[in-house]
Amino acid sequence: MDIKQVVVTGQNEVELQNLSLKDEVGPEEVLIDTEYTFISAGTELANYTAKDVKVFEPGHWHSYPWKSGYANVGIVRKVGDNVKRVKAGQRVYTFGPHASTIIVSQQQLIIEVPSDINPAIAASSRMAGVAATSIILSDIPHNAWVAVFGLGMVGNLAAQMFRNLGCKVIGVEPNEQRRQLAKACGLDITIGGSNEEVQEQIRALTGGKLAHITVDAVGHSSVVMQALQATASLGQLVLLGSPRVPVEGNLTELLSDVHLRWITMRGGLEWFLPVYSEVSTAVSLYSKQELVFDWIRQGKLALEPQISHYVNPSQIKEAYDGLLYEPQTYTGVVLDWTK
Repeated sequence: MDIKQVVVTGQNEVELQNLSLKDEVGPEEVLIDTEYTFISAGTELANYTAKDVKVFEPGHWHSYPWKSGYANVGIVRKVGDNVKRVKAGQRVYTFGPHASTIIVSQQQLIIEVPSDINPAIAASSRMAGVAATSIILSDIPHNAWVAVFGLGMVGNLAAQMFRNLGCKVIGVEPNEQRRQLAKACGLDITIGGSNEEVQEQIRALTGGKLAHITVDAVGHSSVVMQALQATASLGQLVLLGSPRVPVEGNLTELLSDVHLRWITMRGGLEWFLPVYSEVSTAVSLYSKQELVFDWIRQGKLALEPQISHYVNPSQIKEAYDGLLYEPQTYTGVVLDWTK
């Protein structure tokens, strides 16, 4: 069958291409007609701009030409003979790419979208799934102070999640518009300024105790160092963002502070989790998405204020460049495949 799919063809080059997809599904496969996909401003733009030089090396998962996207909501049209997780006619959420029709294996994450959740919001909840690893891997003490560095969509949602768990959350963000957006999403304390000003504000807010948990939601090594300064002794520093940009510095300064103050650094890449788990109490990508959907239904996650644009997939170049060069205007972009 003929489909349309977003393809990053080179550095700062992306287009909507006419491609072909097989008509039949295998025993474990599910064919889905896409309704909405959501752009990940972190991973997708990093690969679009070639921050990771491996995009130029054949054989890597994101090598050019790269079929981007990993937040897809659509309607199941066909299922293979062995598929048990979903059935035809259901609206489902997957980690599928930006394409008009996709085929995924039921071994990959696939979960029904609750009927009372807007499917475009469900697609955008992909960023909440990324953010949720920060609460899953943290040991959260009672009445904890949490400082989240970076209030892009992932950081904003991570802050909301810690708030949902009863933490006192400080959102750290140099951009005033992002701070205002965070407040519109229910985050009461947001701060900005130079690193010295931020550290002083955190000391004042916490009564000199600093934050029990700090989160780098930027993916920048210099921000990790700022977060470390704001972390209380015996506290935790969560690397939620993926560091990509080389930063010159003194590694001993980092390790010495971790060593002397008994700070725990935790990596927060969500792909470390299993897709499914047979044990009901074990955390998986599936159970994490169930939590995200529950909080959306309960009004505990503000996603809609962060979606600035609904665009046709043919406008993918405009969308990528908007997120890259106009982040104050393009805060979140949904691709609408229904028209």
